[in-house]
Amino acid sequence: MPVKVRALVVDDEAPARRRLIRQLLELGDVEVVAEAGDGEAALAAIRAHAPDVVFLDIRMPGLDGLTLAQRFTTLPPIIFCTAWNEFAVQAFEVNAVDYLLKPVRLERLAQALGRLSSKKGDPGKVLEAVAPANPTRIITGGRGEVRFFDAREVTRFWASEKYTLFRAGGEEHLTEESLSQLAQRLGPAGFVQVHRSELVRLDAVRALRTEEGIHEVTLSDGQVARVSRRELAAVRRALGLSQGG
Repeated sequence: MPVKVRALVVDDEAPARRRLIRQLLELGDVEVVAEAGDGEAALAAIRAHAPDVVFLDIRMPGLDGLTLAQRFTTLPPIIFCTAWNEFAVQAFEVNAVDYLLKPVRLERLAQALGRLSSKKGDPGKVLEAVAPANPTRIITGGRGEVRFFDAREVTRFWASEKYTLFRAGGEEHLTEESLSQLAQRLGPAGFVQVHRSELVRLDAVRALRTEEGIHEVTLSDGQVARVSRRELAAVRRALGLSQGG
């Protein structure tokens, strides 16, 4: 007999909770151990019931779902269920298992549950996401769609206001992950921050040019990135160039 997944449903709207609970029970291998109407009640329910997975709304009064997931890093695996598509990037940054848009379709709900694998252990141990976080994965979101890119296929990231932009597949994309965060995360993959607003993949550099005091690198796909005077020496070293050459 299969072990049932023990679920907590969190949503500030009671009709939405009831609908999701009906759908989960319809799937058969799910036991809803508790429900909550806000983040504080969700924390209490997690402590009391140790659920295997939390179905979490985002916009709620008081402690909202996204803040809850960001602030408490030892929560059970989270599947966000929300009417708002603009929070998808932040949701995956806190390692959400899935991001479902309301009204949730039964087949999508089953797919989300399929991304969990059972783990036996001490009381309170929970299900874990099947796939570990990919250190070079870049997530973009918008217009009801979340897309994934491999940074190793990107030559350049640049900052623009509060977003970070990059080109892939002949198109321009944006992610809400900051350039400094990307620089730290993608350093092992060969990315170097050459300017406060420019991050490049070092093995894509095809030329380093200086003209009238302005330093630039040209990349394999034709893009050009500015190199700051502060970073110039480090960039030259990384490229194997002498300081005077």
